[in-house]
Amino acid sequence: MGKAAQNKLYKRTSLLNHAYALFTQQGFNKTTISDIVRESGLAKGTFYLYFKDKYDLRDQLVAKMSSQVLLEAEKAIADAPVKPDSVESYLFSLVDHILYHLQQNKMLLNFISKNLSWGVFEHAFEIADKSDTNNFNKIYQNFLAALQASHYACDTPELLLFTIIELVNSTGYSTIMYETPCTLDEYLPHLHRCIHSILASYRGDGSARPVSG
Repeated sequence: MGKAAQNKLYKRTSLLNHAYALFTQQGFNKTTISDIVRESGLAKGTFYLYFKDKYDLRDQLVAKMSSQVLLEAEKAIADAPVKPDSVESYLFSLVDHILYHLQQNKMLLNFISKNLSWGVFEHAFEIADKSDTNNFNKIYQNFLAALQASHYACDTPELLLFTIIELVNSTGYSTIMYETPCTLDEYLPHLHRCIHSILASYRGDGSARPVSG
């Protein structure tokens, strides 16, 4: 990486890091672009070289931090002595690692959960740093490979993954932040059964029809 590219990366990273600190300390609505550039030590015009507005920065920040959590979970699975042998066991391991990681970092959980949506991902993919996009693509391809290897027929895998992400995001937030309706440890078996039921509906012909018997 050349000096100019390193400088651009440094400035973008500085804006993202300082924005995250401000968003989590004083809230997204109360944080202004002027606050972010002041904390970053950069000119206000520099902000617009990397982000369209504050919402654009937030979306890219959510995508970046979410991808980091996912990659750490993927690495933990890859380094485990026993590897997942099905898409179910892969997703169970992925979900468990993600939720336990977020349980240890509730500030991050609060930020991601409040702003996470499929629209955020789609928007961020269009304009985010290439490494963030590549990380998500890698994770999505791993999901597709596990799905195919386990003989699930699904013609809309992105909707299947969206459903699982939304389920994990909403229920994980409540059990971690408030232990409602129970603790995370108590809830995980129920979450696994829900994911199993969702996947089971895609066994065979690709429809969402529940498997009989």
